[in-house]
Amino acid sequence: MGVLRARDLMRMALRAELLQATWNYERQQGLGWAWALAPALKRLIAGDDERRGRLAEHTAFFNTQPTLASVALGAVARLEEERATGAGVDAATIARVKVVLGSSLAALGDRLFWFTLRPFAACLGIALGLLGSPWGAAAMWVCYNALHQGVRFLGVAWGYREGPTAAGGARRVTLERLTWVLCLGGAVLVGVVLAGLMVTAGMPRPLSHQVRLAAGLALGLLTAQRVRPSPTEWAFLLLGFSLLWVWR
Repeated sequence: MGVLRARDLMRMALRAELLQATWNYERQQGLGWAWALAPALKRLIAGDDERRGRLAEHTAFFNTQPTLASVALGAVARLEEERATGAGVDAATIARVKVVLGSSLAALGDRLFWFTLRPFAACLGIALGLLGSPWGAAAMWVCYNALHQGVRFLGVAWGYREGPTAAGGARRVTLERLTWVLCLGGAVLVGVVLAGLMVTAGMPRPLSHQVRLAAGLALGLLTAQRVRPSPTEWAFLLLGFSLLWVWR
């Protein structure tokens, strides 16, 4: 039995990258969660049988926003450390904490990453492309992953330090504020992109083009919050439309 070290937390963060590799309808992220938590259990529990039993507990149903799952992993690792030292934490307590953290982090992470950061990064890439920069796609990738990967790797340590309160307090206020800033910046970028699409080289596009653009924007706003079609399906749809447009 021991206390978690920095390298244990890093190994958990690396494994969290594959959290959804075994996603399924029965347990969703449960198997990936247990695999990501395994380095902590290996450090904390000496007996093989006890460790396997504890690992089996964590294969139960679990689901949250994948990036912020790292925060929950760190918080639960902290509870497992207290449980290993006999601090009065039991399996039922850990299961309840997982449920609370999962739902709380999902609500925060969906707004920040899916509905705010991802559109912001896409608009940034498009705006740079309209300005003639060849780095639009790279900027979009860097913009999204700088925050996404940063939170994935730092989140385990945050959760470990703060324990079950990791989804609240000053950390949550900071992420909520970041969401608001990205929303504001995204609105500005949407305006820049629309202006660039409607007016090219100082000359307004034909009215028919502006009407199609407005209709496309309205359709995008109506369907943006829907789970289906997925981003991959949208990508293939736009690819097919673009090929038809070029070959017509």
